[in-house]
Amino acid sequence: MAVKVFVYWSVFLVLGFVHDSVIGRPLLIPNARRPNPDDAASFARWLVSQSSWGVLNTISNEWGGAPFGNVVSFSDGEPDKGKGIPYFYLTTLDPTASNALKDPRSSLTISEYSLGTCDKTDPENPSCAKITLIGKLKLLDGKSKDAEFGRSALFAKHPEMKSWPPGHNFEVYKLNIEKIFMINWFGGPKPLTVEQYLQAKVSAEDITF
Repeated sequence: MAVKVFVYWSVFLVLGFVHDSVIGRPLLIPNARRPNPDDAASFARWLVSQSSWGVLNTISNEWGGAPFGNVVSFSDGEPDKGKGIPYFYLTTLDPTASNALKDPRSSLTISEYSLGTCDKTDPENPSCAKITLIGKLKLLDGKSKDAEFGRSALFAKHPEMKSWPPGHNFEVYKLNIEKIFMINWFGGPKPLTVEQYLQAKVSAEDITF
């Protein structure tokens, strides 16, 4: 397994450097409007829509059920069409996807620090928001409308993905959210249900890819 993963990433990195046609992801606008921290649902949706990557945690089948965190890119939708639900482009050559196929329990953790809106505040400071979406990571039927939406969302935010090696069988996965943990100010985590989160509105000016 270790040799397979090493070979995969070696080839992936080489291809990434030699393909001049790969276009990097545009930078997020650092002064985009930030919702009031008191509006937990809108703030959570803003943070997910603005972010392009996080740490996706799965249950490792290789290391006896230990938690395994992996840096991954994601998207919740095209500009002004985000649903708040993260989609991923993964391959079973990487542990995250293979773990999820055996045990779908997963969580995605995102920090506001990566957006550049925390200034010089330490990422662990409560005023620099962080959110963890907890649920089950599911492989989508590649021909389904949901997978089509996921690919459009991912390619809009991460155009480089279009040129990733087809032989590595990247497929669209989706995190079905069951619980939400968010801290965006002092006083502990904000009470926030999945329904409140999904129903919250995010304006076009809040989303910048």
